[in-house]
Amino acid sequence: MTTRYMERLAKIEEVLLIANKKIDMNDFRAGCSYGVPESLRPLAWRLLLHYLPLERHKWQSFLADQRNNYDQMIEQIIVEPGNIAMEQSNSQTSDSDHPLSDHPTSDWQAFFQDNKVLSQIDKDVRRLYPEIQFFQLLSKFPHPHGMKYPLSRRVINHQELTSQEFGANRDGIVGEGEKMQLIMKSLFLQCVKTNLAKGSHDENQAPNSEFHWHIVERILFIYAKLNPGVQYVQGMNELVAPIYYVFANDTDEEWAAYAEADTFFCFQQLMSEVKDNFIKTLDDSICGIESSMSAFHNMISTFDPELHKHLTSTLEIKPQFYAFRWLSLLLSQEFPLPDVITLWDALFSDPQRFALLPYVCLSMMVLQRESLISGDFPFCVRLLQNYPDSDVAKIVAYAQDIRDGKAPRPASKEVSKGSKIAKHARQLSDTLRNLSIIKK
Repeated sequence: MTTRYMERLAKIEEVLLIANKKIDMNDFRAGCSYGVPESLRPLAWRLLLHYLPLERHKWQSFLADQRNNYDQMIEQIIVEPGNIAMEQSNSQTSDSDHPLSDHPTSDWQAFFQDNKVLSQIDKDVRRLYPEIQFFQLLSKFPHPHGMKYPLSRRVINHQELTSQEFGANRDGIVGEGEKMQLIMKSLFLQCVKTNLAKGSHDENQAPNSEFHWHIVERILFIYAKLNPGVQYVQGMNELVAPIYYVFANDTDEEWAAYAEADTFFCFQQLMSEVKDNFIKTLDDSICGIESSMSAFHNMISTFDPELHKHLTSTLEIKPQFYAFRWLSLLLSQEFPLPDVITLWDALFSDPQRFALLPYVCLSMMVLQRESLISGDFPFCVRLLQNYPDSDVAKIVAYAQDIRDGKAPRPASKEVSKGSKIAKHARQLSDTLRNLSIIKK
């Protein structure tokens, strides 16, 4: 380990574990801004995401209350509805509430609405970071109640089933009348019963266990249920995954055992700051993603007018082609997971929260400036949508220099051309002089 790393580790440890009873967040953020040691990161992120109180003596009781609250959420949102669904699938449903009912208060209507959300979540969490095995492995700490009702088994063939798909009329009658209705009810109930009651859906899954992606799925579903104005939007899975990965890999198993609950509350805190990016009706507002992309492009224009002109005027590359994903997902899809975690150390420790993010994006572009300036439309779009392997620490350091006014602006291409012409002129002059000497 380098001397600089050891000094940073000692500084963070002092602020986090040794110094005053109340943690000084200014000193703590300063220590974390260039990266957090892996052993301290789970605790550091809980603080940087405003989950833990700053007073150490409050941690034990606070965590006990929060984790108990999360258990109650699982009971109310997942376990009880799971029991009801099993009971309904094992009994005759009433005429007023059945799978074909389109009554707004129908429990089955609620089931269908949940299935729409679950269908998308289930697809997304199954493919989290396929380059690593972690999310496909069994958790050492499955939730004792939640694992009995895996949400993936409630998804009916990944289809958004509604009563209208069965062709029900205003009275709930299908096709040839009550006979057809009863047949469809029976088939659907059997499908639900099979999904909920079957054992392991994966041959590699042991009894009373669950995969890490099951846990992420549960976190996202509970968030969607508690936030109906936002619900679940594709991409949220990319924001929760790094947090859960850090907490679940804590070397202190007393903390790792509660990775799920703590991840939920930290994700909720994170979403409170970035949720506007996921609300479509706010896209064109001052706090929406369109405004963020516009501000970012203005930043490029100010710092590197030539690059901005080449991308926007010459090639007509719109920010939606790449900046939408960069800004809304905090660059979580642009780098391997370990690099994303290093990058998030800097973003989370930023005193102005995500004010550093557009500077990081600008840093990424300027560090690839020569390739972008000389590239055509397909090449540049491909580079920006599939950013090359890079040193994330270097990107962050350069972003901080740009923000702090320490980074010089890139030289324009015209100046570079002039330098090349002058160089060629000198070479030609030397050649002619040599020829003159030879003739003599």
